[in-house]
Order: sequence, then structure tokens, then C-alpha cells
Amino acid sequence: MRVILLDTQIILWFLLNDPKLPEKVKEVSKEEDTRFLFHQVSIWEIQIKYDLGKLPLHDAPENFFVKACIQSGLDKADLQDEAIFFLSKLPNLHRDPFDRLLLSHAMVNGWEFATADEVLKKYPVRIL
Repeated sequence: MRVILLDTQIILWFLLNDPKLPEKVKEVSKEEDTRFLFHQVSIWEIQIKYDLGKLPLHDAPENFFVKACIQSGLDKADLQDEAIFFLSKLPNLHRDPFDRLLLSHAMVNGWEFATADEVLKKYPVRIL
């Protein structure tokens, strides 16, 4: 089975059926043998950005985000100690702690990573 961790921005585009969602993600989402993951880190990132007024949403994230992800067929991945400690092994190409945590989880677990962030594509991880 193919397992793909979605970057936070990709999750939002996926849920909103946004035209910015990369074609590759749309195509792969139709494959039966593919499992898409949203991460606990993305929940944290969305809540913080919402609280700071940087992410305008129709409702507070706690009222819809996790439920919408699950209803859309995404599986939830939680924080793992091993991935947190693996952060020390990542080159400092990207400073965003949320992106680094997501990337670290993908690398530790051997998952593909779906992102539109060009800097994250420089890391040694399989990018969708």
C-alpha cells in the first residue's frame, strides 16, 4: 500500500477542493491502494494560524477540521518520539517547525510526502 502524508496546505486545498491542489494529488487520490494521512501537527498548525488571524476559516478548526479530514477519507497520524528526535538529523534548509515535523515523520516512517513547498522538496524524502 502506498502511504502519503499531506502537508498542511495540501490538506486545506484537498478539503476545499481548491484548484491549487496539485494534479498529482488528485490523480493518486483515485487509486484504491493509496492511503492519505493528515497529521496531528497539521491540527496544531491550523489552530495556531487561525488563532493569530492568519487563516480565515468559516468556523473554528475544532468544530470541523478533524471530522472533515476523516469524512474525506484521510487517516490521522500522531506525533512520534522517534520523528521528533530525528529533527536533529535534518539539514536546516527550512525553518518552519511544523513543516520540519511533518517532513521528519514522513522520513522516519518511509511515507511519501505531498507538498507544494519547493524548499521541502530539497530534502531526501519521496515527494508526490
